[in-house]
Amino acid sequence: MGILNATPDSFSGDGIHQDVNLTVSRGIEMLSGGADVLDVGGESSKPPSVYGHVHKVSVDEEIQRIVPVIRALSLETEAVISVDTYKAKVAKAAISAGATMVNDIWGLGRDSEMVHLIAETGVYVVIMHNTKSPKYKDVVKDTVAFLKKRVAFAISAGIDKDKIIVDPGIGFAKGSEQNLQILNRLHEYKTIGVPVMVGTSRKSTIGEILELPIDDRIEGTAATVSVAITRGADMVRVHDVPEMHRISTMTDAIVRRRAQ
Repeated sequence: MGILNATPDSFSGDGIHQDVNLTVSRGIEMLSGGADVLDVGGESSKPPSVYGHVHKVSVDEEIQRIVPVIRALSLETEAVISVDTYKAKVAKAAISAGATMVNDIWGLGRDSEMVHLIAETGVYVVIMHNTKSPKYKDVVKDTVAFLKKRVAFAISAGIDKDKIIVDPGIGFAKGSEQNLQILNRLHEYKTIGVPVMVGTSRKSTIGEILELPIDDRIEGTAATVSVAITRGADMVRVHDVPEMHRISTMTDAIVRRRAQ
């Protein structure tokens, strides 16, 4: 999954904001580089605890940012397009424009209409772990339990289990040690019974360990992507698509050979 930020304040510094043509061109480049899905976001999801003040975006502004990009990509490509939002009105507009997946960083827990929208439209959904009260006895067991409950909730609301993906939410309401635990024990998330997506690209844990700025974390990201795949990740969400596609392809080849 390639990260396509239509924002001026992405934590990774790659936001484009109002230049629709440039955003679409970047998306097409990601597809050429090996992306299977493009995740279009109109509001920065960077944690305030790490990056300070985060500008809140209205529903209308978020729609204005993402809909032209999604519409253009759906007309010009055959890409699977995801919308990165937790707001049902934004998701509805994105789906109308051509999105077939919703990536909800609040796990269908912030907007009560979201689960019904996804059930009615039949699009795919990524349910991510996130919390405003990050207290864990065991971060992996606790987040697995949370995600199992959210998946059950989604299914009970009419969402097809085959359309559900989970994300442990690395970097969201978790410290570096907890993020590393999740990566090391990622196989435990397979007990949920749906595909697992992991997003580690350029995140603060990498910067903290390597003591490197955001734009110099590609090797650290590569290490986390490779480990995630060996631990059972089905999808990785990344900024640097060509490089991570090569990493993923090579790691997949090794993992498949080991499994034979």
